Amino acid sequence: KVPYDMVTVISKIVDDSTFYQIMPDYAKNIITGFARIDGSTIGVVGNQPLVMAGCLDIDASVKAARFVRFCDAFNIPILTMVDVPGFLPGTDQEHNGIIRQGAKLLYAYAECTVPKITVITRKAYGGAYDVMSSKHLKGDFNYAWPSAEIAVMGAKGAVEIIFRGKNIEEETKNYTERFANPMVAAQRGFVDDIITPSSTRQRVAKDLVILKSKVDERPQRKHGNIPL
Repeated sequence: KVPYDMVTVISKIVDDSTFYQIMPDYAKNIITGFARIDGSTIGVVGNQPLVMAGCLDIDASVKAARFVRFCDAFNIPILTMVDVPGFLPGTDQEHNGIIRQGAKLLYAYAECTVPKITVITRKAYGGAYDVMSSKHLKGDFNYAWPSAEIAVMGAKGAVEIIFRGKNIEEETKNYTERFANPMVAAQRGFVDDIITPSSTRQRVAKDLVILKSKVDERPQRKHGNIPL
């Protein structure tokens, strides 16, 4: 539950701890930028737990979607660092079209044909998890740290719905022990492996080499219909 700086995490993974952020002062709850791993240029997208707990809102969704489209246009592999508790709730977001704007990020990742590597560091909840280059959007390699929690929602919220009227504290503890870990997702194929933070750079570097010759065959058509 303690917030941390995702930029610091990214800097530990990339070459020379050098990460060049794009639009760092706009939609600070999402991080976008360029770096190198073993000399290869990559684009990086990551949730920022220090700002709004890393929730996705309208501005963050559009910022990340534009960046993903840019990387795809210029054939730059994408590394996605995930720690997202969900979409930002509120009538203001709803009235301004969070579903349509959030769908832009989903569409960008779904149509993206460059190598896509995803690392879940902590929370990966609900629809926000899906749009962050999940296996459902054809992520090439999806990893989870041992601290990852992949679920529809947090343990407390789920227990209050499922076990209403029962011992919430005890049921929350049981639910957390059973589901607040990456094992269930790994068993169902939603992540390819559970890796340690210290081995992340090595895994990503190896995967970039494997995916260098990636060819993604798509149906013949003029273009898709992005939710504008």
